[in-house]
Amino acid sequence: MDYYDLMVLFHSFRIAALTTLIAVVASSAWAQQKDADSAAADAPPPASNPALDAELFYEIFLGEISARTGDPGAGYAFMLEAARRSVDGQLYQRAADIALQSRSGEYALAAAKAWKEALPQSREANRYVLQILVALNRIGETPDLLRQELAQSPPRAKASTLAALPQMYGRASDKTLAAKVVEAALVDELAHPATGPVAWVSLGRIRLAAGDKSGALDAARKAQALDNASEGAAQLALELMEEGTPEAEALVTQALTKLPVPELRMAYARVLLGLQRYPDASRQLESATKEKPDLVEAWLVLATLHLQNNQLPAAENDLKRFIELMSASQDAEVRQRGLTQAYLLYAQIAEKKQDFPAAEAWLKRIDNVDEIFSAQSRRASLLARQGKVDQARALLRNLPGTSVDDKRMKLLAEVQLLREMRLYQEAYKVQTELVALAPTDAELVYDQAMLAEKAGQLDVMERLLRQVIAQKPDYHHAYNALGYSLAERGQRLPEAKQLILKALEFAPADPFITDSLGWVEFRMGNSADARKHLEAAYKARPDVEIGVHLGEVLWSLGDRDAALKIWKESQRVSPDNETLKETLSRLGVKL
Repeated sequence: MDYYDLMVLFHSFRIAALTTLIAVVASSAWAQQKDADSAAADAPPPASNPALDAELFYEIFLGEISARTGDPGAGYAFMLEAARRSVDGQLYQRAADIALQSRSGEYALAAAKAWKEALPQSREANRYVLQILVALNRIGETPDLLRQELAQSPPRAKASTLAALPQMYGRASDKTLAAKVVEAALVDELAHPATGPVAWVSLGRIRLAAGDKSGALDAARKAQALDNASEGAAQLALELMEEGTPEAEALVTQALTKLPVPELRMAYARVLLGLQRYPDASRQLESATKEKPDLVEAWLVLATLHLQNNQLPAAENDLKRFIELMSASQDAEVRQRGLTQAYLLYAQIAEKKQDFPAAEAWLKRIDNVDEIFSAQSRRASLLARQGKVDQARALLRNLPGTSVDDKRMKLLAEVQLLREMRLYQEAYKVQTELVALAPTDAELVYDQAMLAEKAGQLDVMERLLRQVIAQKPDYHHAYNALGYSLAERGQRLPEAKQLILKALEFAPADPFITDSLGWVEFRMGNSADARKHLEAAYKARPDVEIGVHLGEVLWSLGDRDAALKIWKESQRVSPDNETLKETLSRLGVKL
């Protein structure tokens, strides 16, 4: 750096330092405008000593120039000394920020603590100490600081402060301790009618993050007891439903009787869809569209469900309304994306009607670059359904794109096409090409194993699944698939059970693995245990495959009315399900 550059740099830092000094001298007025409470706590004493002002200016100047030229340690020391001389909150904050920017958490904490000691009523100082302690995972030191933060929070802002706690304490590594600390700090807020609902919801979310589902459910119940129209309690209950706590659903339905908010119904419907409770989801969506006819997303999801249930006229009416609303959107990108989704659904409706020219016409209307691939994949499916499988495969192979990712997407689409056509041997060959692109990708090898099974290559399937287990010992899907395959064939049942139990160690709440356990127990002749496991799995996830297994166990136990009821539900959801058809045929049952 030559002399000229040095002088330019000196001048720029001199200006920066002067600006900082002016902010120090005028901080009382500035802070009052920003936050009256913090101003009173952080304002410096009047600057009246010119010698002190000069010293202070020099320390600030050296602090800034050191921090900006790669010596944050010196910058921190100068700024902290300037803060102590002036007892100014902004300089303490700057010292802490310099330490944070250089990833020196302990030094940042020291600056924040010095700030709080000098200005004990400063809310900003207290907040800095609190947040730094949480970041350093010193959670046990935060209760008093959290109490002060809540005490100093203005009444109208307290709800927002409480609602932010799960995010703040979400950084803690020991989330169980975080939940205990927050609960201790919120004793007064939890009991207060005004703040109790949001305080309980926040505590519930922290408990849920710690894996304490029962504690989170209790918190949601207490929030709703204080406010039976608490949307926060309902949202927490929805999170619990997604986490496999069905008891939480009562809180959602209770809230909806007092608070019929269409957006809450929409959120409830999404959770129900995730749980594959399609009829219940449809009912909530229908209610939501009645309460708020311009709720755009609800019409599209409703159309998808009606299409799935072969209620084609209803699906078309839903799409017509969706397009009316979407066409009025002022956001061109949102409008284009929404119309593209509608055209794809219209194409599927035409496909179900065997009106392939109409389906093709809908697909041709899609000009959204991001959805061209989906549209072409549907076109390939149409060709395949008309017996033009080779032409369909050629269409996918010739789609634009030459990168590895492009090739991967095209091969995935081709595998899906061949699966739909039940050409499993061909699908297995294409999946082998996919695996060659990423031989260590456990999911791709797993899918290859599943296709090998469909193609009748059971020895290949087992070899591939054991390869996945060796590469990724915690990949529970592989244990479950191998155990279930053995159970389905009635082979090596003790080994099958051990494989499934191993899968459950990694994913204890997975209803599909619980289904596998029930099925292997049934194959081993333990029908009572099988029924217990399968009923639990079906309650958690009313999937067609689980329902078919539960139905067969109930049938074998003589509870044929219950079996028929479950099979009819399964048939309504998925009339073409292969497992259902095979089971009914084998048992000689007609629905």
